[in-house]
Amino acid sequence: MSNTYFYDPAQGHGLPHDPFKAIVAPRVIGWISSRASNGVLNLAPYSFFGAFATFPPIIGFCSEGRKNSISNIEETGEFVWNLTSKALAPQMNRTSAPVAADVDEFALAGLTAAPGRSVAVPHVAESPAALECKLLQIVRLKTLDGTPMDNWLALGQVVGVHIREEFLKDGIFDTRAAQPVMRAGYRADYAQIGEMFQMVRPSA
Repeated sequence: MSNTYFYDPAQGHGLPHDPFKAIVAPRVIGWISSRASNGVLNLAPYSFFGAFATFPPIIGFCSEGRKNSISNIEETGEFVWNLTSKALAPQMNRTSAPVAADVDEFALAGLTAAPGRSVAVPHVAESPAALECKLLQIVRLKTLDGTPMDNWLALGQVVGVHIREEFLKDGIFDTRAAQPVMRAGYRADYAQIGEMFQMVRPSA
Protein backbone atom coordinates (compact mmCIF):
# COMPACT_ATOMS: atom_id res chain seq x y z
CA MET A 1 0.00 0.00 0.00
CA SER A 2 1.31 3.44 -0.91
CA ASN A 3 2.01 6.09 1.70
CA THR A 4 -0.61 8.75 2.36
CA TYR A 5 -0.34 12.38 3.32
CA PHE A 6 -2.46 13.13 6.39
CA TYR A 7 -3.30 16.42 8.05
CA ASP A 8 -5.78 17.82 10.55
CA PRO A 9 -7.51 20.83 8.92
CA ALA A 10 -7.53 22.62 12.26
CA GLN A 11 -3.72 22.48 12.30
CA GLY A 12 -3.24 23.49 8.66
CA HIS A 13 -2.53 21.44 5.57
CA GLY A 14 1.15 22.35 5.10
CA LEU A 15 0.77 22.42 1.32
CA PRO A 16 1.11 25.30 -1.17
CA HIS A 17 -2.70 25.33 -1.58
CA ASP A 18 -5.59 23.91 0.45
CA PRO A 19 -6.50 20.62 -1.32
CA PHE A 20 -10.05 20.32 0.12
CA LYS A 21 -11.90 21.84 -2.86
CA ALA A 22 -9.73 19.87 -5.29
CA ILE A 23 -10.54 16.59 -3.53
CA VAL A 24 -14.31 17.18 -3.31
CA ALA A 25 -14.61 17.72 -7.06
CA PRO A 26 -16.04 18.18 -9.56
CA ARG A 27 -19.02 20.05 -8.11
CA VAL A 28 -21.97 21.29 -10.15
CA ILE A 29 -22.15 25.07 -9.93
CA GLY A 30 -25.04 26.58 -8.01
CA TRP A 31 -25.87 29.46 -10.39
CA ILE A 32 -28.58 31.04 -8.28
CA SER A 33 -31.01 33.73 -9.35
CA SER A 34 -33.00 35.65 -6.74
CA ARG A 35 -34.99 38.85 -6.43
CA ALA A 36 -34.60 41.44 -3.67
CA SER A 37 -37.72 42.73 -1.96
CA ASN A 38 -37.25 45.99 -3.89
CA GLY A 39 -37.32 44.09 -7.19
CA VAL A 40 -33.60 44.14 -8.07
CA LEU A 41 -32.48 40.87 -9.67
CA ASN A 42 -29.45 38.96 -8.49
CA LEU A 43 -27.55 36.15 -10.22
CA ALA A 44 -24.51 34.57 -8.59
CA PRO A 45 -22.54 31.30 -8.77
CA TYR A 46 -21.81 29.13 -5.73
CA SER A 47 -19.36 26.23 -5.79
CA PHE A 48 -20.99 24.44 -2.84
CA PHE A 49 -24.20 23.09 -4.36
CA GLY A 50 -26.03 19.80 -4.46
CA ALA A 51 -29.27 17.80 -4.71
CA PHE A 52 -30.45 16.20 -1.47
CA ALA A 53 -33.77 14.47 -2.17
CA THR A 54 -36.02 13.43 -5.05
CA PHE A 55 -39.52 12.96 -3.57
CA PRO A 56 -40.05 15.88 -3.39
CA PRO A 57 -36.92 17.19 -5.13
CA ILE A 58 -34.78 19.33 -2.81
CA ILE A 59 -31.62 21.23 -3.70
CA GLY A 60 -29.34 23.52 -1.73
CA PHE A 61 -26.33 25.78 -1.89
CA CYS A 62 -24.04 27.21 0.74
CA SER A 63 -22.72 30.77 0.78
CA GLU A 64 -19.37 31.56 2.39
CA GLY A 65 -20.37 34.90 3.85
CA ARG A 66 -23.88 36.31 4.06
CA LYS A 67 -24.17 37.49 0.48
CA ASN A 68 -27.05 39.11 -1.43
CA SER A 69 -28.49 35.77 -2.55
CA ILE A 70 -29.08 34.65 1.03
CA SER A 71 -30.61 37.98 2.05
CA ASN A 72 -32.90 38.01 -1.00
CA ILE A 73 -34.05 34.43 -0.51
CA GLU A 74 -34.71 35.03 3.17
CA GLU A 75 -36.85 38.05 2.25
CA THR A 76 -38.85 36.48 -0.58
CA GLY A 77 -38.71 32.74 0.09
CA GLU A 78 -37.84 31.93 -3.52
CA PHE A 79 -34.86 31.23 -5.79
CA VAL A 80 -33.93 29.50 -9.04
CA TRP A 81 -30.98 27.28 -9.93
CA ASN A 82 -29.71 27.68 -13.49
CA LEU A 83 -27.54 25.06 -15.22
CA THR A 84 -24.23 26.59 -16.32
CA SER A 85 -23.36 25.15 -19.72
CA LYS A 86 -19.89 25.43 -21.27
CA ALA A 87 -21.27 28.08 -23.62
CA LEU A 88 -22.45 30.15 -20.63
CA ALA A 89 -19.23 29.84 -18.61
CA PRO A 90 -18.01 33.38 -19.41
CA GLN A 91 -21.35 34.88 -18.37
CA MET A 92 -21.41 32.79 -15.20
CA ASN A 93 -17.93 34.01 -14.37
CA ARG A 94 -19.01 37.62 -14.98
CA THR A 95 -21.78 37.24 -12.39
CA SER A 96 -19.20 36.24 -9.77
CA ALA A 97 -17.91 39.84 -9.63
CA PRO A 98 -18.35 41.51 -6.20
CA VAL A 99 -20.77 44.22 -7.31
CA ALA A 100 -23.18 46.35 -5.28
CA ALA A 101 -26.58 44.98 -4.25
CA ASP A 102 -28.39 47.31 -6.65
CA VAL A 103 -26.64 45.85 -9.74
CA ASP A 104 -28.72 43.51 -11.89
CA GLU A 105 -26.34 40.66 -12.82
CA PHE A 106 -28.61 39.47 -15.63
CA ALA A 107 -28.01 42.81 -17.35
CA LEU A 108 -24.36 42.86 -16.30
CA ALA A 109 -23.71 39.53 -18.04
CA GLY A 110 -25.97 40.21 -21.04
CA LEU A 111 -28.39 37.40 -20.15
CA THR A 112 -32.14 37.13 -20.71
CA ALA A 113 -34.27 37.03 -17.56
CA ALA A 114 -37.12 34.66 -18.42
CA PRO A 115 -40.14 34.95 -16.09
CA GLY A 116 -40.83 32.21 -13.59
CA ARG A 117 -43.95 30.05 -13.66
CA SER A 118 -44.26 29.08 -9.99
CA VAL A 119 -42.03 31.76 -8.46
CA ALA A 120 -41.54 35.50 -9.02
CA VAL A 121 -37.82 34.96 -9.68
CA PRO A 122 -36.66 34.76 -13.31
CA HIS A 123 -34.34 32.14 -14.73
CA VAL A 124 -31.58 32.38 -17.34
CA ALA A 125 -33.37 31.85 -20.64
CA GLU A 126 -30.13 30.73 -22.31
CA SER A 127 -29.57 27.95 -19.75
CA PRO A 128 -30.37 24.36 -20.82
CA ALA A 129 -32.38 23.81 -17.62
CA ALA A 130 -33.53 25.67 -14.54
CA LEU A 131 -35.15 24.66 -11.24
CA GLU A 132 -37.60 27.00 -9.54
CA CYS A 133 -37.51 26.63 -5.76
CA LYS A 134 -39.43 27.65 -2.67
CA LEU A 135 -37.30 28.11 0.42
CA LEU A 136 -37.47 25.39 3.06
CA GLN A 137 -34.87 26.72 5.47
CA ILE A 138 -31.68 28.70 5.81
CA VAL A 139 -29.19 27.14 8.20
CA ARG A 140 -26.20 28.93 9.65
CA LEU A 141 -23.48 26.30 9.95
CA LYS A 142 -21.64 25.68 13.22
CA THR A 143 -18.30 24.08 14.10
CA LEU A 144 -17.87 21.04 16.36
CA ASP A 145 -17.78 23.25 19.44
CA GLY A 146 -20.95 25.06 18.43
CA THR A 147 -19.31 28.25 17.18
CA PRO A 148 -21.47 29.90 14.47
CA MET A 149 -19.71 30.15 11.10
CA ASP A 150 -20.10 32.77 8.40
CA ASN A 151 -21.52 30.04 6.14
CA TRP A 152 -25.21 29.92 5.21
CA LEU A 153 -26.95 26.85 3.72
CA ALA A 154 -30.19 27.50 1.81
CA LEU A 155 -32.41 24.51 1.06
CA GLY A 156 -35.28 24.74 -1.38
CA GLN A 157 -38.01 22.47 -2.71
CA VAL A 158 -38.23 22.38 -6.49
CA VAL A 159 -41.67 23.57 -7.58
CA GLY A 160 -41.01 24.07 -11.28
CA VAL A 161 -38.60 22.71 -13.89
CA HIS A 162 -37.63 24.40 -17.17
CA ILE A 163 -35.89 22.34 -19.88
CA ARG A 164 -35.04 23.72 -23.30
CA GLU A 165 -36.53 21.25 -25.77
CA GLU A 166 -33.32 20.74 -27.74
CA PHE A 167 -31.86 19.05 -24.65
CA LEU A 168 -34.63 16.44 -24.47
CA LYS A 169 -33.81 13.34 -26.53
CA ASP A 170 -36.56 10.69 -26.58
CA GLY A 171 -37.86 12.06 -23.29
CA ILE A 172 -34.45 11.95 -21.58
CA PHE A 173 -32.47 15.02 -20.54
CA ASP A 174 -29.22 14.92 -22.52
CA THR A 175 -26.60 15.83 -19.94
CA ARG A 176 -23.74 15.46 -22.40
CA ALA A 177 -25.38 17.89 -24.82
CA ALA A 178 -26.03 20.37 -22.00
CA GLN A 179 -22.32 20.30 -21.08
CA PRO A 180 -22.63 21.45 -17.45
CA VAL A 181 -19.60 23.31 -16.13
CA MET A 182 -18.31 22.21 -12.72
CA ARG A 183 -15.82 23.48 -10.18
CA ALA A 184 -12.87 21.12 -10.16
CA GLY A 185 -10.28 22.25 -7.70
CA TYR A 186 -8.48 25.46 -7.00
CA ARG A 187 -9.43 29.07 -7.66
CA ALA A 188 -9.60 28.94 -11.47
CA ASP A 189 -10.16 25.22 -12.14
CA TYR A 190 -13.31 24.08 -13.92
CA ALA A 191 -14.37 20.85 -15.62
CA GLN A 192 -16.95 19.68 -18.12
CA ILE A 193 -18.58 16.36 -18.96
CA GLY A 194 -16.11 13.92 -20.51
CA GLU A 195 -16.57 10.21 -21.00
CA MET A 196 -19.80 8.83 -19.54
CA PHE A 197 -20.59 5.20 -18.72
CA GLN A 198 -23.54 3.21 -17.40
CA MET A 199 -23.58 0.83 -14.45
CA VAL A 200 -26.77 -0.90 -13.28
CA ARG A 201 -27.37 -1.05 -9.52
CA PRO A 202 -27.44 -4.67 -8.25
CA SER A 203 -30.82 -6.01 -7.12
CA ALA A 204 -29.32 -7.91 -4.18
